[in-house]
Amino acid sequence: MSSFKHKNKKPGPGLRRPAKPRPYMTPEKLDYHARLLSNRIRKRFRHLSRKFRRQNIDCFRLYDWDIVEIRAVVDWYKGHAVIAEYERTQTGPLWLPRMARAVAETLDIPEKHVHQRIRRTRTKDDSPRYKRLGRSNKGFTVNERDLKFWVNVDDYLDTGLFSDHRDTRVMIRDMAKGEDFLNLYAYTGAFTCAAAAGGARSTVTVDRSASYLAWAKKNMELNGLQGKQHEFIKSDTSFFLEKAARKKKRFSLCFVDPPSFSGDKLRDKGFDINRDHPQLLGDVLKIMKPGGIIFFSTNHQRFQPKLDGLNVTDLVEITSKTIPEDYRNKQIHRLWRMRA
Repeated sequence: MSSFKHKNKKPGPGLRRPAKPRPYMTPEKLDYHARLLSNRIRKRFRHLSRKFRRQNIDCFRLYDWDIVEIRAVVDWYKGHAVIAEYERTQTGPLWLPRMARAVAETLDIPEKHVHQRIRRTRTKDDSPRYKRLGRSNKGFTVNERDLKFWVNVDDYLDTGLFSDHRDTRVMIRDMAKGEDFLNLYAYTGAFTCAAAAGGARSTVTVDRSASYLAWAKKNMELNGLQGKQHEFIKSDTSFFLEKAARKKKRFSLCFVDPPSFSGDKLRDKGFDINRDHPQLLGDVLKIMKPGGIIFFSTNHQRFQPKLDGLNVTDLVEITSKTIPEDYRNKQIHRLWRMRA
């Protein structure tokens, strides 16, 4: 039998020729995108900078994927800009640098003050939420009303401050006087600063990263909020909750903002917010005083809440009251308030 194969033979059923890679954008298309982005940022900066300057707010979102074909966000940090592209193969390696140059020219800042990021779709198998990008350990202080926060625009995917929750921090601060406040998955402790500034009787800040706990302490020190009443605990949240329940610790105000997914080297399964949030909140309720308030937040874009079975009252979603004007995505986070 001949082994000869026809070179022009068409693929049979179920077979496909390898797809040809799409060509990257032309220089003309790159320039067109740069003009669109520049025009949008110029208008937004003119409007927002005046308003936020009056409130002593240094950090805000300038561009929030406002134009369909320009898949990016741009955030302002007191003379620096961070531009993050939502990764796609069609743009090619030149797209993000070209947009960054447009941002620098539009805002009249040095190109080295525009910091570039690539954001990838998160999956269960992704690397940790706040993967480290460098080790310059450089940063600077920014203002959020009368609070100060340390930000690092070079070493991490995120900078240390989530501005979409700035109005939530006002809520926490207004409720904190005389309360025992618990901050779970605390990251850099911005909510702890808000509660302490509001007169919380005590605060406990929990995160499993020593680096972020050190950052949280630095933020507290920046605001003159040191003291034995402020405790920082390096722990996985589930372990902390188990231990706190055994010791009969009780809190009257809590902010919990878990990651969408996280691995766990010490247990058989990691954390999946859609699957595990009822158990998490149930464990939080075990250490809340009767009448204590829990704020529960997530930035998972396909979150499916299962909150009906919780032993709480006054359960209400308050997302719409907490998304600032500068965020076009009105579900950049979702937020519920409930009473134990």
